[in-house]
Amino acid sequence: MTTTTDTTTKPAAAPAGETVLDASGVTMRFGGLTAVKGVDLQVNSGEIVGLIGPNGAGKTTFFNCLTGLYVPTEGKVSYKGTVLPPKPHLVTQAGIARTFQNIRLFSNMTVLENVLVGRHTRTKEGLWSALLRGPGFKKAEAASEARAMELLEFIGLEHKAQHLAKNLPYGEQRKLEIARALASDPGLLLLDEPTAGMNPQETRAAEELIFAIRDMGIAVLVIEHDMRFIFNLCDRVACLVQGEKLIEGTAAEVQGDERVIAAYLGEPFEGAPGAAEAAEVEAAEQHASEAAEADAPAKAEAPAEEAAEDAADADGQDDGAAAADDAGTPADADTADEAGTDAEPAADADSTTSKDGEAK
Repeated sequence: MTTTTDTTTKPAAAPAGETVLDASGVTMRFGGLTAVKGVDLQVNSGEIVGLIGPNGAGKTTFFNCLTGLYVPTEGKVSYKGTVLPPKPHLVTQAGIARTFQNIRLFSNMTVLENVLVGRHTRTKEGLWSALLRGPGFKKAEAASEARAMELLEFIGLEHKAQHLAKNLPYGEQRKLEIARALASDPGLLLLDEPTAGMNPQETRAAEELIFAIRDMGIAVLVIEHDMRFIFNLCDRVACLVQGEKLIEGTAAEVQGDERVIAAYLGEPFEGAPGAAEAAEVEAAEQHASEAAEADAPAKAEAPAEEAAEDAADADGQDDGAAAADDAGTPADADTADEAGTDAEPAADADSTTSKDGEAK
């Protein structure tokens, strides 16, 4: 693969103790849903900071706000005192690199080519230089390949430089993603669950790799659910719950905080983030329930009145039918009497005829 990169432009290393990341009041809303609310966080050079919290706490959303994938609804994000533009490539160019929760490698490119992709923000060579392929371009490409091989040696994959990325084991794919991020020469590296899906041996290797990155003077901000890993690794830990920062401190302070334990167990506690909103929702539901109960008698009376009216109408119809029956009964009796009267002379005539026959 050919690349148009040059290794001469690198962001200056931050002095020890300098604040490289300053997130102030970061809030991210999606319509009526507040995923991140007023989060403040600082990361200093040469420091490893952990970000923990239950699933759905807003950790990855916060990462996306830091790296320009999302534009925060409120707040600002600064890198070494400069407010970052909300564009991922400009954030990377400024000196922040990241990995993702799900592996995002170019599977049909080689291991070396994947690392070279990370060098694009350090390029000076343009379109015409790449087309003409002059001496300057060839020199820059050779320097980029040399730097990529250094990084592969750093993570222990130099012997697989020409292998396709998709053929690497899962743990080595994670390492390759970190090497690609390091290829942009960042001052701050953001790792989103770097040990997810790893076995204990791979997790230990990832821990040693992150310590080595810190020793290079690169600050690290890491999201992780493996509590043993995060508490052994980090200088400071911040805990997010329902989009708000619950606590920030040393590993011992956070690990022993009852609110953190309650948040992971799903137990309510006083002053929990989102408690005020939950109380408002509960009050609204209670009010709606009381209103429904108040309306219930009125609604019950209306059907009763309708039923009474229907019953009255039915009684009126029954009375009319009975009157009609009563009116029709005498007429039927008269008809029957007339029929009986007509029948009697006929019977007398038959009797007379019979007597006359006998007489003859």
